[in-house]
Amino acid sequence: HRFLDVGCSPAISCRDGGRVATEFFMTAIRIDHLSKSYGPTLVVDDVSLAINTGELFFLLGPSGCGKTTLLRALAGFVTPEAGEIHFDDRRMNDVPPKDRGTGMVFQNYALWPHMTVAQNIAFGLEVRRVSAAERNRRVAEAVALVRLQGLERNRPTQLSGGQQQRVALARALVIRPDVLLLDEPLSNLDARLRAEMREEIRRIHDETKLTTIYVTHDQKEALSLADRMAVMHRGRVVQVGTPRELYQRPGSQFVASFLGEGNMIDGRIVAAHADHVCVETDVGMFEGIVSGESLTVGSPAVCCIRPECIALAAPTGVGGNRFRATLDREVFLGEVRHVYLRAGKRTLACYRLLADPA
Repeated sequence: HRFLDVGCSPAISCRDGGRVATEFFMTAIRIDHLSKSYGPTLVVDDVSLAINTGELFFLLGPSGCGKTTLLRALAGFVTPEAGEIHFDDRRMNDVPPKDRGTGMVFQNYALWPHMTVAQNIAFGLEVRRVSAAERNRRVAEAVALVRLQGLERNRPTQLSGGQQQRVALARALVIRPDVLLLDEPLSNLDARLRAEMREEIRRIHDETKLTTIYVTHDQKEALSLADRMAVMHRGRVVQVGTPRELYQRPGSQFVASFLGEGNMIDGRIVAAHADHVCVETDVGMFEGIVSGESLTVGSPAVCCIRPECIALAAPTGVGGNRFRATLDREVFLGEVRHVYLRAGKRTLACYRLLADPA
């Protein structure tokens, strides 16, 4: 089935209150034909990606798609069987993790419970034998960057989930990495804290301009934060682009269904033009822009109609991008209500703002 969609500076100084907080170097990343297996299972399958300097880049996909394995390969915790990893012009395959210049934030924070906030943040500097005076200065700068002033002597058990995540971020940033790696950092937080921490991560990235790779299965995180992102499925990268490009022009049915909700309607091409096609379905005739492969008359296609793109109106006939339906049910979700429509044998979803009388 085809698919149719309807509808480098050497260093950056970040400042806080007029003073320099810290300094980071920006690094471009290139992944060439990388593959990794666990036994007979191919987890990462011939992945190639180019990530720009200073970019907040997301690896997005369902559980088991290979995104965390790819991130761990960048960190040096996983050795690929094939392919190459480059940070700028430096080949990293044989470089041990401690020498890669990466800072990693883990899903479970991985904080030392017997250490204070300041001690947790300073741990990487102690391992690197940074002098006490320099260590104290950089810890203070990292604490200010993540806005944890006043909590330096607290232990992790005395902190909220969001505060613990800030400590983990500060610990990764204090070593001044070339690349920041985030492995589903917000998955253990509740919805309110996730929204708050999304804003904090965006702010910190905007201040540091640090090349950052962020792994998640949460579409809202990726759509709201990413400069660009790669959608992965079964170990392969299936599409790369900005959030808006991937949401509005998904290249496959998988990408369309994974990034938000969509009403998927099977049909057949009845007319093909330079910039759009017409598809006949059992719901009605739809005209839309092609996403992915070129389509020819007579070929099967799948129409994706986003719920927010459906407008409700009194029956006035049918035609292109219009169809008759009856109201099946509504679900109240605060400021938004989900309206489910019956069109023939299909149930289609649309979103309406609560203030919308339609």
